[in-house]
Amino acid sequence: MLQVRTEAAPHQTWEVNYQPNGAITLNGEPFHWDIAPLGNGRYHLLYEGRSYTAELIAADYAAKTISLKLNGQKVELQAKDRFDLLLDKLGMSNAASQKVNDLKAPMPGLIVDIRVEPGQTVQKGDPLLVLEAMKMENILKAPGDGTVAAIKVALRDNVTKGQVLILFS
Repeated sequence: MLQVRTEAAPHQTWEVNYQPNGAITLNGEPFHWDIAPLGNGRYHLLYEGRSYTAELIAADYAAKTISLKLNGQKVELQAKDRFDLLLDKLGMSNAASQKVNDLKAPMPGLIVDIRVEPGQTVQKGDPLLVLEAMKMENILKAPGDGTVAAIKVALRDNVTKGQVLILFS
């Protein structure tokens, strides 16, 4: 079961169940639709005799969010599975999204490039350092959004697995 909710007001929530045989229920009622891919993240939908166009703008599967255009109107959706709902019920909804305070070396190696400086703001996925290990260069990326508080290594430093490389504020 998934609970799907619109992000913008007015908030709407649906309970979606899907079965391995392809059957879908929406709020306990059978859901029948036809969907045809048009290419490049665009789709044509038929539901209850009405035609819709949908375009996938962005999808973050880890955060379970989807941004799409439905008949030209932008819609932001947030999905929660049964585990997310249980965490909400137990008051632990933020347990999975803990703040990342540092970047550690994933393996021993040599720092061959530092691409950030203290005070710089970074977004998840931004390149921070280049670590050479086993004759391969590995770009270490920001694990989340934040500000670089301190860089704990220098160019050409040898590092060990688990060593703190960057601190975030």
